[in-house]
Amino acid sequence: MSHVRRLLSAALFAAATLLSACATHGPATSLATASVEAKAESSLVPFASDEGVARLGRSGAKVDFAPLANQFEAQYNGAFCGPTSAAIVLNTLYSRSADLPRDHTRLHKDDVQFMPAGADPIVPRFTQDSVIDRGPKTRAQVLGEPITIGGKQVQDFGYQLRQFDAMLRANGLVTTVVVVDDTRSEQAIRADLIDNLTHGGDYVIVNYKRDAVGQKGGGHISPVGAYDAESNSFLVLDVNPAAAGWVWMPAATLVKGMRTFDTAENRGYVLVRAR
Repeated sequence: MSHVRRLLSAALFAAATLLSACATHGPATSLATASVEAKAESSLVPFASDEGVARLGRSGAKVDFAPLANQFEAQYNGAFCGPTSAAIVLNTLYSRSADLPRDHTRLHKDDVQFMPAGADPIVPRFTQDSVIDRGPKTRAQVLGEPITIGGKQVQDFGYQLRQFDAMLRANGLVTTVVVVDDTRSEQAIRADLIDNLTHGGDYVIVNYKRDAVGQKGGGHISPVGAYDAESNSFLVLDVNPAAAGWVWMPAATLVKGMRTFDTAENRGYVLVRAR
């Protein structure tokens, strides 16, 4: 019976880990941390509010917002915040390309039984599923199949920052990966992100820890759409809107969320452009 209980507990823990975020690595939340989270959450401003819309209206660094919003989609799998962010940016950069992939994995055999011979109903575009195939982790590994890290077999749900960067590059993007460690100042990070948001054709994707910014969950990945100087906040286009929604996050809060440890090193952000 004790063996069954151990297996059940492990299964429940894995399920909770997967559902709470894309890549949860770190200690459990303490009561003191929960208090800090509550304060941080109060500084987050939902995009779907009068103040949220007003910030976008007055923003001087929002070139990326409309193209990203036009291609936005929500993650359909609890571990797929990385692939979803990648698909959004890839479709934003290459939406008019003639050689976009056609992902037939979600097409049932019965779906085409009444269509003309040779007809293909699939819309050409990158999908959450298709971008994984070229990356360093298999679909099974993203969903918890143990891999070797530091000589140990561990479950590594989702993507660490460099794993995510490798997937972006494998899908034909030019990237600059930035680890937010103690040597990189908040001012330098903010300047980096603002510069990206004021130029078209390049994008920034952030990797942060939810409970460090006042949200529930662990590691998460999403694109950034704009910066508002008056409130000194960034618009994070959360790819799991059912959990948090698009939100204006103070620069200091976002940096704090990125300056968190994840298995091998700190989280951070990736600057992305077409090859």
